[in-house]
Amino acid sequence: MTEREIKVFSSIELLNEFARNEIANLCAKAIAKHGQFTIALSGGSTPQKLYALLAEENFQSQINWLKTRFFFGDERFVAPDSDESNFQMARETLFSKIKIPQENIHLFLTEEGNAKTVAEKMENELREFFHLKENEFPRFDLILLGMGADAHTASLFPATSALKETKRLVTENYVEKFEAFRLTFTLPTINHARNIFFIIAGEDKAKAVREVLQGEYNPEKFPAQFIKPENGKLLFLLDAKAARFL
Repeated sequence: MTEREIKVFSSIELLNEFARNEIANLCAKAIAKHGQFTIALSGGSTPQKLYALLAEENFQSQINWLKTRFFFGDERFVAPDSDESNFQMARETLFSKIKIPQENIHLFLTEEGNAKTVAEKMENELREFFHLKENEFPRFDLILLGMGADAHTASLFPATSALKETKRLVTENYVEKFEAFRLTFTLPTINHARNIFFIIAGEDKAKAVREVLQGEYNPEKFPAQFIKPENGKLLFLLDAKAARFL
């Protein structure tokens, strides 16, 4: 059953402050309950300041980095040190500023093989890390998601093949408008999470936010509508500009 909540903040700064504190709270609860905190990060421009906040010197002690495992909900099919890489953005804003073992960061090995091979390697890594049996999906403590002006989330774009994937954990998704493959968690993987946070800011997202939250259900056109955790919490964190049409 999906528990959905929408919070609107007057500024992106207040939104990020709230998100940072929520992440720290979830981290503490997860470690107390099962010994580790598993989080999948999102890419794009919106979460950069949040990651920088997590890495602030006076906040670092609020999170047990040794027991936190980072994954990425999606990735561009580029080299890990590319300016377009979600991992590179997270490394610059977060990982390079905290003391965390390298093995706690699980990235897509985009330099190894084609997009399908890279997706399969990440799937195998998830299966091994979460000790999954056949037909099981991982249960992340938290998955962070953004949303584009076209209502895509992760690398699940409108009218793309990945929206129909029901068995794989991770897939390569060809996105015609970019003429390129993206790597992405599948919808079942995302929807098995304990907590999903959408972090959405900017006036360019306002129309998509209205369609996703209040419009007719048409997830092939507005993929963010597909996000409905099976047994978890779905939290939309919006700044005032993204929420202006609600």
